[in-house]
Amino acid sequence: MRIGWLSTGRDAAACNLLADIVSRAQQDELALDVGLVFCNRERGEGPESDRFLDLAGRLGFEAITLSSAKNWHETASPSRAQWRSAYHEQVMKLLRPYNLGVLVLAGYMLIASPAMCRRYAILNLHPALPEGPIGMWQDVIWELLGAGATQTGAMINLVTPQLDRGPVISYDRFPITGGAYDKLWGQFRAKLKTAGLDEIRAAEGEAEPLFAAVRSEGEQREIPLLYQTIKQFVQGRLHTAGGAVFGEALRLPLDLTAEVTAELQARG
Repeated sequence: MRIGWLSTGRDAAACNLLADIVSRAQQDELALDVGLVFCNRERGEGPESDRFLDLAGRLGFEAITLSSAKNWHETASPSRAQWRSAYHEQVMKLLRPYNLGVLVLAGYMLIASPAMCRRYAILNLHPALPEGPIGMWQDVIWELLGAGATQTGAMINLVTPQLDRGPVISYDRFPITGGAYDKLWGQFRAKLKTAGLDEIRAAEGEAEPLFAAVRSEGEQREIPLLYQTIKQFVQGRLHTAGGAVFGEALRLPLDLTAEVTAELQARG
């Protein structure tokens, strides 16, 4: 299955994600076929996106660009939804010749249009369990801490016009209690006795120790989850048709916790 890789390339994480997935595939001798890398920034719009495009070239991938910023400024005052549809119509025309089976959003900072969601199976990584919070990863973790959650994880879901609510393809979970977490929870609960959650967030932000620990473990597991999910497509266990994903002998969503944990242990 040919994969399309979509990214804004706005930071170093965009490069790390692409490089890590390719490295894992090479180590496993997995026949990863990235047919196209698409970036919604053109060269010269930012040093990080230029580095991302350079990386795609070094890896031997064809890269095409269509500046969303320039496209927005050149369009005569449409609604955001109208512009999104028109912009992604152009994107789909660029993608069409490459015969892509699935698209991976990897730091792609635009919302895909409804038509694009119907045309392609588009994978999105969300840092929460299927039944967990939605929104930005920072909001997810603060909501977990406020609720006193005992576990969290991440999921790969299909992109739909309703953000973070598309059908779940795969997930992995991990506990956030026990071991070193118990001491951090004790410290966090002590803070809650004298300050509200929003006050703690404003005062400490991402440096709050429990928050930082949850984020650190989640980050370690996100790339393995994405890789293990892509692997299902490459090896023919998952298929796509009309923007949907199905497995002939698999029941979705896939719990890939064991595979993610094994990969982390194997790679040290």
